[in-house]
Formats: sequence, structure tokens, C-alpha cells
Amino acid sequence: MIETIDHPAGIRELRLARPPVNALDGALIDALRLAVQEAPATGAHALVVSGRSGLFSAGLDIPALLSLDTAELARCFEGFFALMAALAASPIPIAAAITGHSPAGGAVIALFCDWRVMAEGPYRIGLNEVQVGLTVPELIQMALRRVLGAHRAERLLVSGQMLESEAALRIGLVDELAPVDAVPGRAVAWLEELLALPRQAMLETRGRARADLIAATRREQWPLAEFAAVWRRTETQATLHALLAKLRAGSTR
Repeated sequence: MIETIDHPAGIRELRLARPPVNALDGALIDALRLAVQEAPATGAHALVVSGRSGLFSAGLDIPALLSLDTAELARCFEGFFALMAALAASPIPIAAAITGHSPAGGAVIALFCDWRVMAEGPYRIGLNEVQVGLTVPELIQMALRRVLGAHRAERLLVSGQMLESEAALRIGLVDELAPVDAVPGRAVAWLEELLALPRQAMLETRGRARADLIAATRREQWPLAEFAAVWRRTETQATLHALLAKLRAGSTR
């Protein structure tokens, strides 16, 4: 589920590898979290999180989640918030190599990284949870406000709008664009520049700069009960099942 590629200078690439669309089920979420948490102790000085060419991650695996019982669903939600916490609190820098489309959970992963380079072209990124009947938790809203500012974040969150890469760059949702096959390499190059700085000073400054994000992702802040209640809501379930029916109809054509 995670392909590991070690680059020079201690830069480790964690490539999402759950065909066909890198949808985030409990197993992939846990695998990525563990890979992020274990990296510093196994010689990594920085991380790249990438996907396949043309698609980073399609977000949470809605069909899989709809099949879970209450306890399994709670574990999956807990794992997703634990992944955000691991990305935020990582003692080494992380670059998101957004190799294509990145809706919802894919965009969330990118938001909690230090740097975002995205494939140029007709690829889209955004937090479209409202469009599928979900309320965006405060933790994720805070992460978006931190990147975009309050007003622009509000507009995107409330509408659930997805942006093509050029628009995402223009507003600062991503930091750089590159040809799709060059995206991981650009993420590695950015990290190489960062690692060339005096290490202790860079890491301490980074830790202080991210203190608000780290504090927001502490376990006592996870809105697990609220998120589960939203998931069970009649409107949410109706919207999600309609989406699932649409996906199944598309797959049979």
C-alpha cells in the first residue's frame, strides 16, 4: 500500500499505492501514519508523500466506509485523525507531491505537509466534503485557514469547490506546479534546499512555526464523536449512498 523510495540526502518518498485511485481505507491510512512516524528513527531526514501519475488520492474510500459497522467506522475515523496528527507533528519536514487529482482526504494529507507541489494541467484539488454531505471538522478548517487566510478558506469550505492546479497555485493552496511526471522530483529538490540549511536551526524554527498546527491535532482535540454523528445523519447517508450508486453505475459502463 505504501511504496518506499529512498533518495539521496536522507529523503524518503512514501508513494501511495492502492489501485485504482489510492482511496483511503483504514489499512492505507494506518500504513501511511506508521511510515511517517517510523521514518525519523530509520534514517530519514525528510519525507515526500506522492501518488501515481495523474492522481494523488481520491480521498476517503466511501464504498468501504459505508460497509463498516459502528466500531470499525470509529477505528477508521480515529486513524484518519491520527494520520493528520502524525503529519503535523513530524520532527522532519514533509513535502506533498500532488501527482494529480486530490479531492477531500487527499487534499487533507497535502494540507498537513510543509510544502505542496502539484501537477500542472487539468488536475483538481479541494475540500469537497460539503458536496457529499459531510461537515468539515474544525481541525481541517483550521489547517486550511492557516494556509489561505480566513475569508478565502471560508468560501472554499462552504461551497466545497474544487480548483484546477493553476487556480490552486494562484491562491496559495499549493506552492508550485510542475509537469506531472516531474512532481516528485521537484518535491525532493525543495527538501534538498531545506536540508542544506543549518540543521538544528531549521528544525527548531520549523517546530515553532508549526506549533499551532501541532497543538490543534493533539488527541484531546479530535472531534471523533462529532464526525461520527455527522456521518450517521440522514442527509449525509442519503448523499453518500447516491454517490455510491453513481460510482457503481459508472463502473459498469
